[in-house]
Amino acid sequence: MSIIPLSARRPTVTEVTPQDIERCEALIRPHIRRTPVVALDGTEFGFLAKSLTLKLELLQHAGAFKTRGAFANLLARDVPKAGVVAASGGNHGAATAYAAMKLGKPARIYVPSVSSPAKVQRIRDYGADLVIEGERYADALAASEVWAQQSGAMPVHAFDQHETIMGQGTLGLELEQQAPDIDTVLVAVGGGGLIAGIAAWYGGRIKVIGVEPSAAPTLTRALAAGHPVDAEAGGLAADSLAPRRVGEHVYPIVAKYARGTVLVSDDAIADAQQTLWRALRVVAEPGGAAAFSALLSGAYKPAANERIAVVISGGNTTAVDFAR
Repeated sequence: MSIIPLSARRPTVTEVTPQDIERCEALIRPHIRRTPVVALDGTEFGFLAKSLTLKLELLQHAGAFKTRGAFANLLARDVPKAGVVAASGGNHGAATAYAAMKLGKPARIYVPSVSSPAKVQRIRDYGADLVIEGERYADALAASEVWAQQSGAMPVHAFDQHETIMGQGTLGLELEQQAPDIDTVLVAVGGGGLIAGIAAWYGGRIKVIGVEPSAAPTLTRALAAGHPVDAEAGGLAADSLAPRRVGEHVYPIVAKYARGTVLVSDDAIADAQQTLWRALRVVAEPGGAAAFSALLSGAYKPAANERIAVVISGGNTTAVDFAR
C-alpha cells in the first residue's frame, strides 16, 4: 500500500464542526434520502479485512451525494429572484437542478463537454437551463462565474463552499449511525467537498482515506505541496473527479482530519464497476466506483481486523458495458 501522507504544514482550518453538520442535517432531512448500507464479507472479494460496509449513496435523489450539498445551499442561503447558477462535471449540476426544481427556484447549470449523457439528461429532466461550456470543469466554472455577475444569480459551488461541505458531511453523520464500529472510510475525491465533510464529521476519530484517479490527483498534489495546486484533469472519471484543483476551503479541513490519499488507475476503476455489478447488481459510475477500486486493486491494503466502509458515491451512467 502506498498512502500519500499529509504535508507537515497544517494550515488554519475553515471550521465546519459536527454541530454545523447536525444542524444542516435537520434542515435538509425532509428533502434527502437516508441511503442504505450493505454489510459484506470482504474475503468474498479477496480482501484481508472481513468487515466491509458499502454506503450506497448512488441511491440518493439525482443519483449522487451532491444532492445533500445542493439542498444545504438552497435552504441555508437567501436565493435571489434570479435563482441559482452552478458549474459541474454533471452530478452537482443534476443535484442543484433537482433541488431548485423541488424548491421552485430558477437554475442555470454549466457543464463541460466531458459530462456524461446520463448526467446531461438528468439536468434537462429537472428543468434547468443547461449550457455546455468548454472541455473541462474549470471552463464551465469560469463561464458560470460570468453569468452570476451578469444575472445576480446565487452561485452554488460544487465543493468549495461552507454549505456544500456541511451538506456532504451529513453522509458521515448517517454512516456513523448505520455503521458505528468502522475503523476506516474510503472516499473518492474530485474537488474534495465529500471527503472534507466526512472528515469534519469524524474529526480524526477514524481513518478517512481519499481515493483519486492517477489521471486527476488533485488532493494528492495539494498535500505534497502543502496547499491547493493545479493537477492533471483527465481519465475515465473526468466528469466527476477532475476539477483540476482541490478547494481552498476543502484543503485545510482535509489536512487536519484525513489520513491521506491513494491513487487508482482507470483500469482499476473500470474493474470495480464490473465487480459491483457482477457481485451486487450495483450500477456505479466511474467516480462512484473509484473508492471501491482502491480495495480491489490493492492501492489500499487493509489489516485483517480492519473494519472498512466504502462510499459508492454516484450512479449516473449509461456508458458501462456489463455484458462481460
